[in-house]
Order: sequence, then structure tokens, then C-alpha cells
Amino acid sequence: MTEFEQEYVDRGTDRIAVHHFPAPERPDAPVVVIWPAMGTPARFYRHLVAGLREHGLAVIAVDLRGTGASTPPPSRRSRYGYAELTADVGAVLDALKSRVDGRPVYLLGHSLGGQACLLHLASTGDTSVAGVILVAVGLPWYRSYGGRAVPTLAMTQSVVATAALLRVWPGWGFGGRQAHGVIRDWGYTARHGRFPRLDGVDVDAALASIRTPILAISVAADQYTPPATTDHLCSKMPAAPIERVHLTAAEAGAPLDHFTWARQPDAVVARVVEFVRKAR
Repeated sequence: MTEFEQEYVDRGTDRIAVHHFPAPERPDAPVVVIWPAMGTPARFYRHLVAGLREHGLAVIAVDLRGTGASTPPPSRRSRYGYAELTADVGAVLDALKSRVDGRPVYLLGHSLGGQACLLHLASTGDTSVAGVILVAVGLPWYRSYGGRAVPTLAMTQSVVATAALLRVWPGWGFGGRQAHGVIRDWGYTARHGRFPRLDGVDVDAALASIRTPILAISVAADQYTPPATTDHLCSKMPAAPIERVHLTAAEAGAPLDHFTWARQPDAVVARVVEFVRKAR
């Protein structure tokens, strides 16, 4: 990755790593904050960072709790789940206020990172965010997978059962090492097609109150988040102005799936830049 400045946001015994990239020359440049997928470190998005910065956007990338440079790694002692990941979004945004200095802030979430961004808006009513970009973000409800419904249910719940038994998910072939609570909540969404209550709040119902502009991008050949899962998630936000895009390999000029879009992200970058331009 290009040179960056790293700081940490303390969250009790855990620390969230935040990567600040050199600011563009324009002092009023909009800020894009990248929130990664489950088990994916911020450095994975280096090509996305470069593309956004080339178009004059300020970029910050966050390592999700327990991933990348965030510490400590998940263990049997880890007690966090979706509620804490959601609260981390608000904590990081609060920590960024002095750096942002009134500029418009856009949250760009990939997979689990995008879910956390939406849950932050739903649970707090935060209206300071100028827009949300979702890339390969959906709810992994097994019924959304068509002919793969039964295998999807079996796979997701076997991961849940293993994490419950071991009190941590070791990352065997999926998602990287994760706290048991994260896998528990993820598995709930796969079974029920909705988010669990977080700290007693029905955040799934609260999604209906979101009015922040959203760009929702699904990508071709996404093995984890096919378009139907994105559509299902978007249907929960009827009050939000949503621009729904499905990105094909032809438009991207390269093969796509849940992760490979980030290696050649030009088509995603173009959509993001246009979304920010229209939002402003």
C-alpha cells in the first residue's frame, strides 16, 4: 500500500486500526472510509485506495475488530459480536471528526463491513454520513440462494456449530479467524434472513428509517453474496434513495467474484466517483 499514517481507536481491551492515506490537494475533498469484509485486512484494498485517491477523494481504511492491524486477534476470551462491530463504526467516525473537518463522509463497506455501516445508521439515526457504498453486501439468507439453499444452510450452520464448540472460529476455509459472537450473529442472518436484536434493539426493523443515499453494487460470479442477497437487504430500507447496480465481468474488464473485484476495481471506482459527484 502507499504510505499511510496509522492510529488506533481504543475499544475497551481491543484496538481498532485506522489507516490514513495522504490527503488530496483539494482541502474540501470528500472522505471515503473503507470497511472491509469478514477476515479481510485493510491492506487488501490497496488498489481500491489508489483508484479513489487518483480521482481526488480522501481515503481512510479501517481494520475490523480482531483483523489486520487491529488487536488482539480473536480468541476464546473474545466476547464481541455484531453489536460491538456496529458500535465500532460510530467510535471511529467520532475519532475522525477533527481530521474530517466538516467534509462530506462516505462509508464504503464490503460484505460484513457494509452490514456494520448500515447497522450503525439504523441503531443511531446518524445523519452526518453523506452516503453509503455497498460492494458485495447482502444478507446470506439461505432462501436467497435458489438451488444452493440447502447446501448454504448446511455450510453456514456447521460454521456456527464449530465456533460454538470451540468458542472461536479458527478460520478453516472461510472468513478468517473470528470471535464466536460474530459467527453466531452471522449464522442468525443466514437462518432467518434478518439481523438479530443488538443490545435489545430491533435493528432489522430500524433499517426502514434510514434515509441516507446508498449505492448498492453486486458483482458477477459472487459465490457468497449473489444479487438476490443484496436485493433482500435493500428491500429493508424503503425510505433510503438506493442506486442498485450489478457489475458484470464485461464492464469490469476482468473476472469477478466476492473478492477479485478489489484487485481490478476501476469499474467500482467509477461508480463510486459518480455517486459522490451526484450526492454533492
